[in-house]
Amino acid sequence: MVQERPVRVERKLSAILAADVAGYSRLMHDDEEATHTKLTGLLRGSVSPAIIEHGGRIVKNTGDGFLAEFPSTVEAVRAAVQFQDHIAKLTFNDAEERRIAFRVGVNIGDVIVEPHDIFGDGVNVAARLESIAEPGGICISSAAYDQVRGKVAVEFADLGEQNLKNIARPVRAYAFVRNRPSSKEAELASSGAFSPPRLSIVVLPFTNLSGDTEQDNFVDGVTESLTTDLSRMSGSFVIGRHTAFTYRGKAVGLKKIGRELNIRYVLESSVQRSGNRLRVNVQLVDAQTANHLWAERFDKPITDLFDMQDEIVSRLANTLNAQLMTAEARRAENALHPDAIDLIFQGRANFNKGQTSENLTKAHDFFERALALDPGNVDALVGAAVVDLSIGVAFLTDDRAARFAAVEAALTKALSLAPDFAWAHLALGVVHIYTNRATQGIAECEQALALDRNMADAHVFIGWAKFFLGRGAETEAHINEALRLSPRDIGAFRWMHGVGVLRARLGADAEAVVWFRRSIEANPNQPMAHFYLAASLAWLGLLKEAQAAAREGPTLNPGFTVRRFRAYTPSDNPTYLAGRERMYEGLRLAGVPEG
Repeated sequence: MVQERPVRVERKLSAILAADVAGYSRLMHDDEEATHTKLTGLLRGSVSPAIIEHGGRIVKNTGDGFLAEFPSTVEAVRAAVQFQDHIAKLTFNDAEERRIAFRVGVNIGDVIVEPHDIFGDGVNVAARLESIAEPGGICISSAAYDQVRGKVAVEFADLGEQNLKNIARPVRAYAFVRNRPSSKEAELASSGAFSPPRLSIVVLPFTNLSGDTEQDNFVDGVTESLTTDLSRMSGSFVIGRHTAFTYRGKAVGLKKIGRELNIRYVLESSVQRSGNRLRVNVQLVDAQTANHLWAERFDKPITDLFDMQDEIVSRLANTLNAQLMTAEARRAENALHPDAIDLIFQGRANFNKGQTSENLTKAHDFFERALALDPGNVDALVGAAVVDLSIGVAFLTDDRAARFAAVEAALTKALSLAPDFAWAHLALGVVHIYTNRATQGIAECEQALALDRNMADAHVFIGWAKFFLGRGAETEAHINEALRLSPRDIGAFRWMHGVGVLRARLGADAEAVVWFRRSIEANPNQPMAHFYLAASLAWLGLLKEAQAAAREGPTLNPGFTVRRFRAYTPSDNPTYLAGRERMYEGLRLAGVPEG
């Protein structure tokens, strides 16, 4: 009989950090949602960055606290000091009864390791030390003190032998001696110098200026829906609607709101009805400076209020996404030591500038640098893949097949890490569409829409897939839906370009020219729009204008030729191929090199 070998228990020596919130039950009883929101903001904006910076990991969250482990006791203590100092400065002006303060215990010991937990006396001692720490303080064991003495620039007071609950032997403990934040530090905290979480925003209740109480449900519905939709944005931190509604009707300064909620941005809005028209005014404000970053007005005839609510929310969500990314990219440019998230924002900002080799190369470099700092970052992984995909789609390379294959592999990996990442599903759908698998591409785009109903690009590529399937008559309706949902979208120039291509393939060259010119006016940094415009002008007999447009293209894509254009065909549908032959001839007539 074969005897089974015992399962090996994994053990290792770790520095253990245990933390909880002092008076958590009272804080939750007094204001449950505000406490939860503030605590989440502090964990994301202060605790997690400090732990990651010092090589640790959060093993698990415990509702009112967390458990973390480090390979070094010195780094564990440094992380604790860093986030405790940061939190003390951020909460300095909070009323005592509402102030969130962590108690921290640090110990070193041999622990049993599981994927999402650690066990052992070393963990228990850290938890008991946490319980005797002062609010905002750190209590460490003598074993930890021996490791950090003389290696960290902070002072510890000897508390002597402590009898800790459920710990058999007394433990000698040391308490971190901290000075209260100086008046200068308090001033910095009040002015917003200590940065809250990135992409952190509160949607204040929309103000009903109509005096018509019948509009209240509509106004509240827009506020709630927009809060929900913005929370789907990757990396966002959106204050819950119940907390946001506590500011209704109160004359509170936006800087104060920013400090109280520890956020970067505030969206304030008003709704006014006049006859059968509804006007919505919105403005995005930097909560640290009170500077206005963006403002918009929607003025529409009233039809179905629910349909209008969905349309307004979708337009706002799409526009805000782009505006917030732009604002964060500007902040990131000034970072002395940019982290992975800073680099991702800069990558997206460069990607949004247009489909030139220069813009896309810069974007790709930022995403690669982010991956070097954080190899498992899905946003960076998908960002780099989307840049490579765009290089292939825009005919900026001759190795499209190999590039698309690499992109598909990267996106498959990303979705294995984050199955519900809408952007990755959309990008994978585009890969399928451009590799003669349009039906599969439609399915991925529909999945992206199921995860994020505001993803206007998904509508466009569903239409584009149908175009490749020979169903071009259906394409424009999908592009128009995207333009309806996000008429001022930062990527709308691509959609206008798509309508132009559709019209050109059908022989409606005069209409195609209008759309290509609209696209180029929206963003001139797209070489294919210039080449396609040249082809349509040539078919209209406007050869001088066609040649002028054809000369613009190579300044943005010097390697483009008719041969490169012919070399890779995303569909074998006869209807699609017939239209493509017409485009080849138009390019030749305009003087585009054969290659």
